[in-house]
Amino acid sequence: MAVRYESAIGSHVGMVRSNNQDSGFAGNHLFLVADGMGGHAGGDVASAIATRAMAALDVVPMGSPEATTNTLRSAVLDANSKLRATVRERPELAGMGTTFTGFITVGDQLAVAHIGDSRLYLLRDGVLRQITKDHTFVQRLVDSGKITEEEAKTHPRRSVLMRVLGDVDASPQVDTAVYDTQPDDVWLLCSDGLCGYVEDVDIEKILRRRGSLQGAVDALIDKSLSHGAPDNVTVVLVETVPAPDTVSTETAKLGLGPRFAGSAATSEEPRDGAVTTARTRLLKRRPVRKPPQIEESHFEPRVDEYLAELIAETKRRNRRRRLLWALSAVCVLIAVGGALMFGYQWTQSRYFVGTDGDTVIIYRGVQQDLGSISLHSVAEDTEIPLESLDGLEQRQVERTLSAASLEEARDIVLRLGEAE
Repeated sequence: MAVRYESAIGSHVGMVRSNNQDSGFAGNHLFLVADGMGGHAGGDVASAIATRAMAALDVVPMGSPEATTNTLRSAVLDANSKLRATVRERPELAGMGTTFTGFITVGDQLAVAHIGDSRLYLLRDGVLRQITKDHTFVQRLVDSGKITEEEAKTHPRRSVLMRVLGDVDASPQVDTAVYDTQPDDVWLLCSDGLCGYVEDVDIEKILRRRGSLQGAVDALIDKSLSHGAPDNVTVVLVETVPAPDTVSTETAKLGLGPRFAGSAATSEEPRDGAVTTARTRLLKRRPVRKPPQIEESHFEPRVDEYLAELIAETKRRNRRRRLLWALSAVCVLIAVGGALMFGYQWTQSRYFVGTDGDTVIIYRGVQQDLGSISLHSVAEDTEIPLESLDGLEQRQVERTLSAASLEEARDIVLRLGEAE
């Protein structure tokens, strides 16, 4: 069946960052998202250079999907060479890089290339599925069973990339594949400003309830903004639809024409699919959740060495934590011991008049016991028989009579004797 592709695109700087390091492209045959890294040192430059270089492939595909995949991989590596050449000319951009996730349509198939942590999703029959796998440190930990998918979402090293385009690697490894598509398929390309903060289930709901592709793009960006949008967010949607019988196959493949978004967009006027200035101001005024603190993405090529370093760092942190807990426990024990000692000394400054059942006794301490520990002892045995007291005095002595000092306790005993 002849098919054609409809698309929509949008990008937003987010609620925290001052510049948009994302770039996107929606052409007639080529669709992509690139997420720059390197902060103000050139992340926006890297994504724009790569996107502009790759846009040259937006022509009528020649050859099979497999041949197109090879062409796509070669173009990605050429873009990597351009980034490295740019750094040689402008050393202040050293360390810049970008992810790349995109595809070229070839009839009813897609030739896909992917490197980094931008993602490609497929919504088919109302079910969303992630197609690409992130080239990140936490994904390696997930694959090795060291952490779960849920733990990966909040892992402190989730911003560490294992593969990117840029001056960090002369020949990076690019994942490629060919996928079949069918009418009503919706393909989502996005930077981690969306998938890193909006759950897949929410993305699926928005795509299933879409009224239009552009409306869905705006809704996805709005959803990221409602979460505080701490990172740039770029979204490209491509829907596979049947081509009219009256239109030629090549004409049916054509979309709305090339559209850039994010850093790669050169026109100051709003483009189709871009977030307009008025809409941006409206979103800025909306109440949003407090954005979480984010760490700049960075490249780490030596995976095994990095893992060993991280394990060693974790062990050091655990040792420091255990030492801190031990010191805290000692401090607590000292405090508790001091309080108990102070409390015991206070009890030994008190006296009371009581009985051992036969005679009147002056006790030092308090009548209560602390478990099996007695908090009182005999200070003086008055040798006054309890039976020699009248009934009221006997009951008072049995209930005990408190005294602030030994002299006061003796005065109480004398008064008992006088009453006799």
